[in-house]
Amino acid sequence: MARRTCGRWVGAVVVAGVLAGCTSGASGDERSLQVLAAASLTEVFTDLGEEFEAAHDGVDVEFSFGSSTDLAEQAADGAPGDVLATADEAAMTVAADAGAAVGPAIFATNTLVIATAPGNPAGIESLADLAGTTWVRCADEVPCGRAAVALLEDAGVPAEPASLEEDVRATLDKVTSGEADAALVYATDAVSAGGSVDAIEIEGADAARNAYAVAPLAQAADADLARAWIDLVTGPEGRAALAGAGFGQP
Repeated sequence: MARRTCGRWVGAVVVAGVLAGCTSGASGDERSLQVLAAASLTEVFTDLGEEFEAAHDGVDVEFSFGSSTDLAEQAADGAPGDVLATADEAAMTVAADAGAAVGPAIFATNTLVIATAPGNPAGIESLADLAGTTWVRCADEVPCGRAAVALLEDAGVPAEPASLEEDVRATLDKVTSGEADAALVYATDAVSAGGSVDAIEIEGADAARNAYAVAPLAQAADADLARAWIDLVTGPEGRAALAGAGFGQP
C-alpha cells in the first residue's frame, strides 16, 4: 500500500489505515481508488472494496467515510477523490452544481428508525414517546438530520434532542455508549449494530426515505477505475450486498 501525505481535506472517519484526500506515492502497476462515502455505507462499501480489489489486480481502494454534506463540500472545493457517494440527493447536488460530481445516479434507499438500548428500557414505541427522554439525532444540515426534521414535523412532535451529531454513526454511538436513551438513525445502522440496539420502526418513515446517490468526480485520477466502482455498486453484486445490509432499492 502506498504511503500518503495529507492535505487540508481531513476530518472524515477513515478506514483501511489511510486518509482519502491525500496525495499518493504509488509506483509501478499499483493504482488507488479514493471513495468518499456517507458514514452509513461503511460496512457494505468496505466489503465491496475487498471484492473490487480482488477483481482488479494492483488496485487499492481507499475510503473516507463521514457526513455526506461535508464530503460533498470537500469534493466541490476540489479535494482529491475518484467517487462520491452520498446519503441523499441534496448533498450530491452540492458537488454536482460545482461541476465536481458527474452524472449522479441513485443506487439505494434508506429510512429512519428509533434506536434504543437493548430491551428498550425507556419504553419508546413512537416519535411522541421521545418527549421526556434523552434522545439525539443528526444535525440539520446532514442527510439523516434532514430526514429526521421532516419526520418530526410531519408527526407534529415538538420534542427537542439532547444533542445534534455530525453524522449517523456519531448519533448511534450516543445510544451504544449509554449517553442517550434513543436516537433517530438509519435502519441499516441499526442492523449493523446487531444486538447493541433495538430498532423501533417509525410510522410514516417511508415519506422521508433517503435516496443514495453515487457519481464519479471530475478530479478523478482514473476515470475508468471510478466507473468500474460505480458499475459494481449499481450492478447485481452491489445490489445484493446493499439489500443484505438493509438498504432498499431505488
